[in-house]
Amino acid sequence: MKIQKSFKESNGTGTLYIVPTPIGNLEDMTYRAVSTLRDVDVIGAEDTRNTKKLLNHFNIQTPLISYHEHNKQGRGPQLIEQLQSGESIAIVSDAGMPGISDPGSDLVALAVEAEVPVVVLPGANAALPALAGSGISTESFLFCGFLPRKKKDRKEELERLKRQTATLIFYESPHRLKEMLSHTNEVLGPRRASLARELTKRYEEYVRGTVDELAEWAEREDVRGEFVVIVEGSQEKVEEEDDQWWAALSVVEHVDHYIESEGMKSKTAIKQTALDRKLPKRDVYQAYHVE
Repeated sequence: MKIQKSFKESNGTGTLYIVPTPIGNLEDMTYRAVSTLRDVDVIGAEDTRNTKKLLNHFNIQTPLISYHEHNKQGRGPQLIEQLQSGESIAIVSDAGMPGISDPGSDLVALAVEAEVPVVVLPGANAALPALAGSGISTESFLFCGFLPRKKKDRKEELERLKRQTATLIFYESPHRLKEMLSHTNEVLGPRRASLARELTKRYEEYVRGTVDELAEWAEREDVRGEFVVIVEGSQEKVEEEDDQWWAALSVVEHVDHYIESEGMKSKTAIKQTALDRKLPKRDVYQAYHVE
Protein backbone atom coordinates (compact mmCIF):
# COMPACT_ATOMS: atom_id res chain seq x y z
CA MET A 1 0.00 0.00 0.00
CA LYS A 2 1.25 3.48 -0.88
CA ILE A 3 -0.05 6.77 0.51
CA GLN A 4 0.55 10.05 -1.33
CA LYS A 5 0.19 13.40 0.43
CA SER A 6 0.18 15.55 -2.68
CA PHE A 7 1.28 18.86 -1.20
CA LYS A 8 3.60 17.70 1.57
CA GLU A 9 7.24 18.75 1.20
CA SER A 10 8.92 16.62 -1.47
CA ASN A 11 11.39 13.87 -0.61
CA GLY A 12 13.64 15.04 -3.43
CA THR A 13 11.60 13.93 -6.42
CA GLY A 14 9.68 16.17 -8.73
CA THR A 15 5.92 16.01 -9.27
CA LEU A 16 4.05 14.71 -12.30
CA TYR A 17 1.15 17.05 -13.12
CA ILE A 18 -1.76 15.89 -15.25
CA VAL A 19 -3.05 19.05 -16.91
CA PRO A 20 -6.29 19.17 -18.92
CA THR A 21 -6.38 21.53 -21.88
CA PRO A 22 -9.40 22.98 -23.72
CA ILE A 23 -11.31 20.68 -26.06
CA GLY A 24 -12.18 23.58 -28.31
CA ASN A 25 -12.83 26.85 -26.51
CA LEU A 26 -9.58 28.38 -25.20
CA GLU A 27 -11.53 30.22 -22.49
CA ASP A 28 -11.91 26.86 -20.74
CA MET A 29 -8.22 26.92 -19.80
CA THR A 30 -8.01 27.42 -16.03
CA TYR A 31 -5.72 29.87 -14.22
CA ARG A 32 -4.21 26.95 -12.35
CA ALA A 33 -3.46 25.07 -15.58
CA VAL A 34 -1.65 28.10 -17.04
CA SER A 35 0.29 28.62 -13.80
CA THR A 36 1.30 24.96 -13.61
CA LEU A 37 2.48 24.84 -17.23
CA ARG A 38 4.61 27.93 -16.58
CA ASP A 39 6.14 26.58 -13.37
CA VAL A 40 7.13 23.02 -14.34
CA ASP A 41 10.53 22.19 -15.83
CA VAL A 42 9.20 20.46 -18.92
CA ILE A 43 5.88 19.66 -20.62
CA GLY A 44 5.26 16.26 -22.17
CA ALA A 45 2.88 16.67 -25.11
CA GLU A 46 1.04 14.28 -27.37
CA ASP A 47 1.70 16.54 -30.37
CA THR A 48 4.28 19.24 -29.68
CA ARG A 49 3.17 21.29 -32.72
CA ASN A 50 -0.40 21.42 -31.46
CA THR A 51 0.62 22.19 -27.88
CA LYS A 52 3.04 24.90 -29.02
CA LYS A 53 0.08 26.88 -30.38
CA LEU A 54 -1.63 26.65 -26.97
CA LEU A 55 1.52 27.72 -25.13
CA ASN A 56 2.03 30.67 -27.46
CA HIS A 57 -1.55 31.81 -26.86
CA PHE A 58 -0.96 31.93 -23.09
CA ASN A 59 2.66 33.13 -23.36
CA ILE A 60 4.09 30.00 -21.75
CA GLN A 61 7.81 29.45 -22.44
CA THR A 62 8.33 26.05 -20.80
CA PRO A 63 10.31 23.51 -22.91
CA LEU A 64 8.32 20.81 -24.70
CA ILE A 65 9.06 17.12 -25.18
CA SER A 66 6.96 14.59 -27.09
CA TYR A 67 5.18 11.79 -25.24
CA HIS A 68 2.67 9.75 -27.21
CA GLU A 69 1.48 6.24 -28.05
CA HIS A 70 4.37 5.51 -30.40
CA ASN A 71 7.29 6.56 -28.16
CA LYS A 72 5.92 5.90 -24.66
CA GLN A 73 7.97 2.71 -24.14
CA GLY A 74 11.24 4.63 -24.33
CA ARG A 75 10.15 8.12 -23.34
CA GLY A 76 8.19 7.03 -20.25
CA PRO A 77 11.20 5.69 -18.28
CA GLN A 78 13.19 8.76 -19.38
CA LEU A 79 10.56 11.08 -17.89
CA ILE A 80 10.48 9.05 -14.67
CA GLU A 81 14.26 9.47 -14.36
CA GLN A 82 13.85 13.22 -14.75
CA LEU A 83 11.14 13.22 -12.08
CA GLN A 84 13.32 11.18 -9.71
CA SER A 85 16.14 13.67 -10.21
CA GLY A 86 13.87 16.46 -8.93
CA GLU A 87 12.36 17.91 -12.09
CA SER A 88 8.62 18.57 -12.23
CA ILE A 89 6.81 17.57 -15.41
CA ALA A 90 3.35 18.35 -16.79
CA ILE A 91 1.62 16.01 -19.21
CA VAL A 92 -0.93 17.32 -21.68
CA SER A 93 -2.89 15.65 -24.47
CA ASP A 94 -4.05 17.34 -27.65
CA ALA A 95 -7.33 18.21 -25.91
CA GLY A 96 -9.06 17.40 -22.65
CA MET A 97 -7.94 15.24 -19.75
CA PRO A 98 -4.68 13.31 -20.23
CA GLY A 99 -4.80 9.67 -19.21
CA ILE A 100 -8.39 9.01 -20.33
CA SER A 101 -8.23 6.81 -23.46
CA ASP A 102 -4.74 8.25 -23.71
CA PRO A 103 -1.11 7.05 -23.15
CA GLY A 104 -0.82 9.42 -20.20
CA SER A 105 -2.29 6.62 -18.08
CA ASP A 106 0.85 4.54 -18.68
CA LEU A 107 3.07 7.33 -17.39
CA VAL A 108 0.90 7.73 -14.29
CA ALA A 109 1.28 3.99 -13.61
CA LEU A 110 5.08 4.29 -13.91
CA ALA A 111 5.11 7.30 -11.58
CA VAL A 112 2.99 5.53 -8.97
CA GLU A 113 5.30 2.51 -9.10
CA ALA A 114 8.33 4.80 -8.67
CA GLU A 115 6.58 6.63 -5.79
CA VAL A 116 6.67 9.93 -7.65
CA PRO A 117 3.77 12.24 -6.63
CA VAL A 118 1.02 12.58 -9.24
CA VAL A 119 -1.19 15.68 -9.07
CA VAL A 120 -4.23 15.81 -11.37
CA LEU A 121 -5.77 19.18 -12.19
CA PRO A 122 -9.52 19.32 -12.87
CA GLY A 123 -10.58 20.74 -16.19
CA ALA A 124 -12.03 20.29 -19.63
CA ASN A 125 -13.11 16.89 -20.90
CA ALA A 126 -15.66 15.68 -23.42
CA ALA A 127 -17.33 12.78 -21.61
CA LEU A 128 -19.01 14.57 -18.70
CA PRO A 129 -20.39 17.58 -20.61
CA ALA A 130 -21.82 15.19 -23.22
CA LEU A 131 -23.44 13.11 -20.48
CA ALA A 132 -24.81 16.14 -18.62
CA GLY A 133 -26.34 17.50 -21.83
CA SER A 134 -27.73 14.20 -23.10
CA GLY A 135 -31.00 14.18 -21.16
CA ILE A 136 -30.25 10.58 -20.14
CA SER A 137 -29.82 9.43 -16.54
CA THR A 138 -26.61 10.55 -14.83
CA GLU A 139 -27.30 8.62 -11.63
CA SER A 140 -24.75 5.98 -12.59
CA PHE A 141 -22.65 5.73 -15.72
CA LEU A 142 -19.89 3.63 -17.27
CA PHE A 143 -17.14 5.16 -19.38
CA CYS A 144 -16.34 2.69 -22.18
CA GLY A 145 -13.97 4.76 -24.31
CA PHE A 146 -13.49 3.60 -27.90
CA LEU A 147 -15.05 0.28 -28.92
CA PRO A 148 -12.73 -2.22 -30.67
CA ARG A 149 -12.03 -1.56 -34.35
CA LYS A 150 -12.78 -5.08 -35.58
CA LYS A 151 -16.45 -5.91 -36.15
CA LYS A 152 -16.40 -9.20 -34.22
CA ASP A 153 -14.57 -7.72 -31.23
CA ARG A 154 -16.88 -4.70 -31.21
CA LYS A 155 -19.99 -6.88 -31.12
CA GLU A 156 -18.51 -9.03 -28.36
CA GLU A 157 -17.87 -5.95 -26.24
CA LEU A 158 -21.42 -4.68 -26.85
CA GLU A 159 -22.79 -8.09 -25.85
CA ARG A 160 -20.82 -7.83 -22.63
CA LEU A 161 -22.32 -4.38 -21.96
CA LYS A 162 -25.86 -5.38 -22.92
CA ARG A 163 -27.11 -5.99 -19.36
CA GLN A 164 -25.44 -2.94 -17.82
CA THR A 165 -28.04 -0.70 -16.19
CA ALA A 166 -25.67 2.26 -16.01
CA THR A 167 -25.66 4.86 -18.79
CA LEU A 168 -22.89 4.04 -21.28
CA ILE A 169 -20.39 6.63 -22.55
CA PHE A 170 -18.40 5.98 -25.72
CA TYR A 171 -15.91 7.98 -27.77
CA GLU A 172 -15.99 7.51 -31.54
CA SER A 173 -14.24 8.92 -34.60
CA PRO A 174 -16.25 10.24 -37.57
CA HIS A 175 -15.18 7.51 -40.01
CA ARG A 176 -16.33 4.71 -37.68
CA LEU A 177 -19.50 6.32 -36.29
CA LYS A 178 -21.96 4.83 -38.80
CA GLU A 179 -20.78 1.26 -38.27
CA MET A 180 -20.58 1.74 -34.49
CA LEU A 181 -24.17 2.99 -34.28
CA SER A 182 -25.40 0.21 -36.58
CA HIS A 183 -23.80 -2.47 -34.40
CA THR A 184 -24.98 -0.78 -31.19
CA ASN A 185 -28.56 -0.81 -32.48
CA GLU A 186 -28.20 -4.44 -33.56
CA VAL A 187 -26.94 -5.60 -30.15
CA LEU A 188 -28.50 -3.17 -27.65
CA GLY A 189 -31.66 -2.26 -29.53
CA PRO A 190 -33.39 1.13 -29.96
CA ARG A 191 -32.54 2.62 -26.58
CA ARG A 192 -32.49 6.34 -25.89
CA ALA A 193 -29.20 7.85 -26.98
CA SER A 194 -27.42 11.12 -27.67
CA LEU A 195 -24.55 12.22 -29.88
CA ALA A 196 -22.43 15.24 -28.97
CA ARG A 197 -19.85 16.71 -31.34
CA GLU A 198 -17.70 19.83 -31.57
CA LEU A 199 -18.28 20.40 -27.85
CA THR A 200 -17.45 23.95 -26.66
CA LYS A 201 -16.86 25.07 -30.26
CA ARG A 202 -18.96 27.35 -32.49
CA TYR A 203 -20.65 24.40 -34.22
CA GLU A 204 -21.38 22.40 -31.07
CA GLU A 205 -24.23 20.00 -31.75
CA TYR A 206 -26.33 17.43 -29.86
CA VAL A 207 -28.39 14.83 -31.69
CA ARG A 208 -30.85 13.12 -29.34
CA GLY A 209 -33.23 10.25 -30.03
CA THR A 210 -32.96 6.46 -30.06
CA VAL A 211 -30.00 4.44 -31.29
CA ASP A 212 -31.82 3.41 -34.49
CA GLU A 213 -32.74 7.04 -35.20
CA LEU A 214 -29.16 8.16 -34.66
CA ALA A 215 -27.91 5.38 -36.94
CA GLU A 216 -30.29 6.60 -39.69
CA TRP A 217 -29.15 10.20 -39.10
CA ALA A 218 -25.48 9.20 -39.47
CA GLU A 219 -26.22 7.40 -42.74
CA ARG A 220 -27.63 10.51 -44.41
CA GLU A 221 -25.35 13.15 -42.87
CA ASP A 222 -21.84 14.25 -43.75
CA VAL A 223 -20.32 12.99 -40.50
CA ARG A 224 -17.47 15.15 -39.22
CA GLY A 225 -15.88 15.85 -35.86
CA GLU A 226 -15.06 13.69 -32.85
CA PHE A 227 -18.13 12.25 -31.16
CA VAL A 228 -19.24 11.32 -27.66
CA VAL A 229 -22.01 8.72 -27.81
CA ILE A 230 -24.29 8.39 -24.77
CA VAL A 231 -26.50 5.28 -24.62
CA GLU A 232 -29.16 4.52 -22.02
CA GLY A 233 -28.47 1.54 -19.79
CA SER A 234 -30.57 -1.62 -19.85
CA GLN A 235 -34.14 -1.09 -18.65
CA GLU A 236 -35.04 -4.78 -18.53
CA LYS A 237 -36.45 -5.95 -15.22
CA VAL A 238 -34.83 -9.31 -14.60
CA GLU A 239 -36.08 -11.52 -11.82
CA GLU A 240 -33.38 -12.75 -9.47
CA GLU A 241 -33.81 -16.39 -10.47
CA ASP A 242 -33.64 -15.45 -14.16
CA ASP A 243 -30.55 -13.39 -13.50
CA GLN A 244 -28.86 -16.54 -12.20
CA TRP A 245 -29.66 -18.82 -15.12
CA TRP A 246 -26.14 -20.16 -14.70
CA ALA A 247 -26.65 -21.36 -11.10
CA ALA A 248 -26.66 -25.04 -12.08
CA LEU A 249 -23.53 -24.70 -14.21
CA SER A 250 -19.94 -25.09 -13.11
CA VAL A 251 -17.58 -22.19 -13.78
CA VAL A 252 -16.14 -24.05 -16.78
CA GLU A 253 -19.62 -24.80 -18.17
CA HIS A 254 -20.56 -21.15 -17.64
CA VAL A 255 -17.55 -19.98 -19.68
CA ASP A 256 -18.16 -22.62 -22.36
CA HIS A 257 -21.77 -21.46 -22.70
CA TYR A 258 -20.65 -17.98 -23.75
CA ILE A 259 -18.04 -19.37 -26.14
CA GLU A 260 -20.30 -21.95 -27.79
CA SER A 261 -23.73 -20.24 -27.65
CA GLU A 262 -22.80 -16.58 -28.06
CA GLY A 263 -19.55 -16.86 -30.01
CA MET A 264 -17.43 -15.00 -27.49
CA LYS A 265 -13.66 -15.38 -27.33
CA SER A 266 -12.46 -17.18 -24.20
CA LYS A 267 -11.05 -13.95 -22.72
CA THR A 268 -14.39 -12.16 -23.10
CA ALA A 269 -16.34 -15.22 -21.86
CA ILE A 270 -14.17 -15.42 -18.74
CA LYS A 271 -14.68 -11.70 -18.09
CA GLN A 272 -18.46 -12.00 -18.44
CA THR A 273 -18.58 -15.12 -16.24
CA ALA A 274 -16.66 -13.27 -13.54
CA LEU A 275 -19.16 -10.39 -13.76
CA ASP A 276 -22.15 -12.77 -13.56
CA ARG A 277 -20.80 -14.60 -10.53
CA LYS A 278 -19.25 -11.54 -8.88
CA LEU A 279 -15.90 -13.34 -8.76
CA PRO A 280 -12.37 -12.01 -9.41
CA LYS A 281 -11.52 -12.56 -13.06
CA ARG A 282 -8.28 -14.33 -12.14
CA ASP A 283 -10.24 -16.96 -10.14
CA VAL A 284 -12.43 -17.75 -13.15
CA TYR A 285 -9.38 -17.80 -15.43
CA GLN A 286 -7.56 -20.25 -13.14
CA ALA A 287 -10.63 -22.48 -12.71
CA TYR A 288 -11.21 -22.60 -16.47
CA HIS A 289 -7.62 -23.27 -17.50
CA VAL A 290 -6.77 -25.72 -14.69
CA GLU A 291 -9.63 -27.95 -15.71
